[in-house]
Parts: sequence; structure tokens; C-alpha cells
Amino acid sequence: MTYTKEAICCVVLAGGKASRMGGEDKGLMQFQGRPLIEHVIERIAPQVGKILINANRNVASYKTYGYPVISDFYDGYQGPLAGMEAAMRHASAPLLLTVPCDSPLLPDDLVERLYADMQKASAELTVVDTGKLQPVFCLMQTRLHDSLKAFIDEGGRKIDRWHEKIKVARANFENTPESFVNVNSPEQIKEIEQSLSPRQQKKTPKILGFCAYSGTGKTSLLIRLIPILKSRGIRVGVIKHAHHSFDTDRPGKDSYELRKAGAEQTLVSSSRRWALITELAENEAELDVSGSIAQLDDTLDLILVEGFKHEQFPKIELHRTALNKPLIYPRDSSVIAFAGDGEPPPNLTITAIDLNDIEAIAEFVIQYSKG
Repeated sequence: MTYTKEAICCVVLAGGKASRMGGEDKGLMQFQGRPLIEHVIERIAPQVGKILINANRNVASYKTYGYPVISDFYDGYQGPLAGMEAAMRHASAPLLLTVPCDSPLLPDDLVERLYADMQKASAELTVVDTGKLQPVFCLMQTRLHDSLKAFIDEGGRKIDRWHEKIKVARANFENTPESFVNVNSPEQIKEIEQSLSPRQQKKTPKILGFCAYSGTGKTSLLIRLIPILKSRGIRVGVIKHAHHSFDTDRPGKDSYELRKAGAEQTLVSSSRRWALITELAENEAELDVSGSIAQLDDTLDLILVEGFKHEQFPKIELHRTALNKPLIYPRDSSVIAFAGDGEPPPNLTITAIDLNDIEAIAEFVIQYSKG
């Protein structure tokens, strides 16, 4: 059974007090050298159409991930149900996935399996079952908002009690309970890190996009920026969105003729470089940002993305006054910095950089890559 990513919005729940962590914000605690929430987003982003972050403190820090940050409608840290209710107010998709910010090992097929069991049981909500219910890992219909709001307004706080009022299905994940481990102490972070297999311990590079209108000079800026990053020891990859008819080869070359003869994949290798060319079928969708990243080497530190401006991932907006184009920020909430050649826009709430100061841009990117 299949599902449509665009029909699903995910909220990452980071709105708790983290009392067992001494009040430290769990989503921002380090796991394998990166904040826990980065691992969660990385695993969920390929499975859903939109991501929200529910946070009641450190909002500025969470905004740097390029996704809308929403706070509870109810005061006083009312628990995960309040975060779910807030997400339902903002989600425009018919289905809402909820996951906590402190579970870095989520499965790649989480949404697919939750959706399949929801359809099979004609349920309103599907919850993960690892031998015991994991109520914050669930997929629900957003039309349940009125039911959830009424439950909270009546003083309800227990998720299982709300479940009694709706039709719930269980998705069996008993074979992989470790995928839903959540962190409750600094010591547990170390235990989980030490228990990971070599494959699970692999590094995932940071992603940063550059969005601008044609003629602004995105590629020219990247050409100047990359040598600076490389000189600072940062291994850089680039993803560039191109016109659908682009070709890396030309008629008469052996690789071109082999591909045109019908080879679905052609790999050309030499002592200096290698390239893999893949032909897409007529009805096959082009790679999105997540799919493109999956093709790159996991030893990279940073992936710079040019294009894909309609997808949600952290970006720097480049703005050239002479082009007389409208601002992309704040219409795109994933823009985390603004680089222009004139006065910054009034009421700007993100970092402003001089478009002509490549060193300042490089410093911002370097600090972002280390964050």
C-alpha cells in the first residue's frame, strides 16, 4: 500500500520541560556530535510533505532548521497532547504524524507502515506498538482537532484516555523496539551511541541551500565560497537543480551512445573521477532534495544546494536590488539568513549579511556547518 507524502505533515514534539534532564532542552542535546532533533528531522523528512517543530523555549535555535516553529496554544507545559493540538491548528495536510525530538533512530518506513495499518483498520489514528504502546509515535487524521481540543479543555492530559474516544489501530514494531528509544538522561545518550552498529554510526552532512531569482549570481557565489570552505577543512558537496533536458554527455562519446542504446545506468570511471548517469523512465519522478542527498558520499561535512526553492530545508536568500524582485523571506519560513547588496529589509528577524562580503558569508556557513 502506498501513500502520498504531500498528504502528511509531521510535527516534531520539542515542547516539554525535560524535568528528568534537569530542564535541559532535549532536542538540542548532542548525539553523535549533532543535536538530537537533527537526527529526527533527517529520518522523517523523506517520508512526509511538511515538517513543523513544536517548541515552547529556545524558539530561535529551532528556527535555524528552516521549518515553522509553533508553540503550545495552552500555557503551562501541558504535555504532548498540547503539542499535537497546536500542530493540528497549523497543519494544512489531512494527516498528521507526531514524533518526539529525542528519538534519533526512527525507521525509514515508519509512515508507510502507520498509514497501511490505518487504512486496513479504517482507523482515525494509528499508534506504534513495540510490545507496549508508544503513544507519541502516531499518525492521525487532522480532522480530530475538535475532539482533541474538547478533551484538553475538559482537563484531559493522558493520551491513552483520549484514544478511548476515537478509533485507534496499532502498528506492530515489536521486532525493532530500539528504533523508538527516547533519551531520558545524558548517560543514556552515551549508552545508545555505544550500542550503534558501524552503519548506524555514519556521519550525515549538514544541508544548506541558496535561493534567489535568476541573475542574482548563485553559482558565482558558490564558486567563490567553496575554496574558502575547503581551506577550512570542510568537505563540501553540491546539489544543483537543472532544466529537465540537461545532459552531461554529448553525441559521439561512448558513454552517450551506450546510454542511448538503452542502458538505464552508465558508470564512467577513470583514475581521477567517476560519474554515474541514470536515465529516468517517462513516468518516474525526478529526485527531490532528500533523494539527491542519498546519492552523495556520507563522508561529506556539508552539502550546498542550488535550486529546489519550493522544498523545506535551511536556506540563505541572495537578493540583488537592481533586479527589483520581491523578497523570498518571509514567505519561505526555511530561510535562515539574508544576503543582500543594499539595506536589509525592515523588521528582519534572521541574520543579515552583505552579499558582496564573501568572507562574512563563508563565516556564517562555517558556523552553521559546525552547529
